[in-house]
Amino acid sequence: MSARSEERRQGGSLAVRLAEAARALEEVARALADEAGPELERIAAGCARAIESGGKLMLAGNGGSAAQCQHLATELTCRFTTDRIAYAAIALTTDTSFLTACANDYSFDDVFARQVEALGREGDALLLLSTSGRSENVVRAARAARERGIAAYAFTGTEGGALAAACDASVPVPATDAARIQEAHLLLGHLLCGAIEDHVGGFG
Repeated sequence: MSARSEERRQGGSLAVRLAEAARALEEVARALADEAGPELERIAAGCARAIESGGKLMLAGNGGSAAQCQHLATELTCRFTTDRIAYAAIALTTDTSFLTACANDYSFDDVFARQVEALGREGDALLLLSTSGRSENVVRAARAARERGIAAYAFTGTEGGALAAACDASVPVPATDAARIQEAHLLLGHLLCGAIEDHVGGFG
């Protein structure tokens, strides 16, 4: 048995780890409830404004954050809580031909910024997810967006990093565990989708 496996075994049963994770997530959620409301409102208003004006919301992130971007884009283009018109949202994480070509011909640092340059238009919005706030490809995407009159927003980890500094608004999750940060990002993302629905409407 590896040292890490033994360490995890000694940490107790899965039920114990579940209780610990639930307590940690509750602490994070309470801190967000106390502090993040104004920035989340600002992000929601900006994303809704982009969609209402005929623009779109673009989303980008790496790894698990990439999957969450696809999840949230689907909530908007397909359906979140009830039937309504489709909202224009696109995850910049799904086109494997583009991602591999750009990473090969230029740099992986450019895979999101290049798509913002190609697809983004003034008045659009960009939401970036990063647990560290340091990934160069999302930082470059934020900078490319703002150069083109595209509002850039982020959900990050506790530090915010260069990504938060490059964006118009951001919500830092007060945690250092990537799993808890990603869980909080999904909570924030679902709240964002609901707020966009409230702003934009289009229900049958």
